[in-house]
Amino acid sequence: MTVILIFTYLQGAFYPTFFLLIFSFSIIIGDLFFKDSELQKFSYPNILNLSIYINLPILFILVFFVVSIFSNHLPIWYIDGFKEILNVDFIKLKKSFNLIDKISIIINTAIFIGSLGIVAAHELTHRKKDKFDMFIGNWLLSFSWDCNFSIEHVYGHHKNACLPEDPASAKRGENIYSFILKSIITEQISGWKIESGRLRRNKLSLFSMHNRMIIGYMRSLSITISTFMFGGVVGMLTFLLCALLAKSFLEAINYIEHYGLIRERGKPVRMRHSWNSNHFFSSIYLYNVTRHSDHHKNTNLKFWELNPIDKDAPMLPYGYLMMLYLVIFIPFLYKRIMDKELVNWDQNYANNFEKSLAKNYINYQKNI
Repeated sequence: MTVILIFTYLQGAFYPTFFLLIFSFSIIIGDLFFKDSELQKFSYPNILNLSIYINLPILFILVFFVVSIFSNHLPIWYIDGFKEILNVDFIKLKKSFNLIDKISIIINTAIFIGSLGIVAAHELTHRKKDKFDMFIGNWLLSFSWDCNFSIEHVYGHHKNACLPEDPASAKRGENIYSFILKSIITEQISGWKIESGRLRRNKLSLFSMHNRMIIGYMRSLSITISTFMFGGVVGMLTFLLCALLAKSFLEAINYIEHYGLIRERGKPVRMRHSWNSNHFFSSIYLYNVTRHSDHHKNTNLKFWELNPIDKDAPMLPYGYLMMLYLVIFIPFLYKRIMDKELVNWDQNYANNFEKSLAKNYINYQKNI
């Protein structure tokens, strides 16, 4: 898909916008008509691992290509290479893109950093005992400046999901934009607390190369400096904008995955504490992260081993991309849709204690 994206950009004006529209339309419509309903069997799972590992070089190529589109400071060898190898006048190509195209390029890139980087890293960083997978996963996270994810998500969110202190669990009626900002900040704080606790138990210094947060920041900083050396200030700012947008999309997905769900303190995370999404196109594109209820129940399972649960878990009415666009661009409609789903959750999934907690929410009270 990334090859198609880059090839589309090379066609010049309007094509980046066409790609965003066609890509979004295909995923959303595909999710409406095709359901993810069975556990697939694979004879060669290592090939599936390769499909994740290859994301790292692909993401490097995509990011630096996008940086070059916006940069006013490019090496001569890069411009000459496009002419000699692809017969493309890169300067002319850059000038052909209008404002809408440039916005589309940024959005496309953020979405791909999210899917190729963050979602793939989500899979790999759960494999805590596999050093190679952790290495690739953490480098994939560095494209969104989100080294904290492999710490807070794995050791924090999975323990605290649907509790008030979990920064990745959205409360009923919570504003999506304030949630994104709050989550980015509080997840960093939580990650530092988790990492400092680990270092303290191992009698290691907080400010050392044993600190995974510091190592993660250095990875992201190295990419940022590379974009500056390659594309100047504008190139670096382009990368940082894409990284921030990708991180914001992640937080919007976090908002969606546990929106309004409540868990009794001291009780384990159950299927009912995650919104599941049995939509085929989203599942294929996002490494089955849509099978979120089973993931929280069985965090050690590989993505192809997760079950598309059709009972015991609440279901999102639409696929991930549709829900993402709704919550970002039409949040009042998203809440109206999910208020009805929450009424169903309260009546058919919540235990008695969770039902009593739900009555404290204003949005819930409007629907009973």
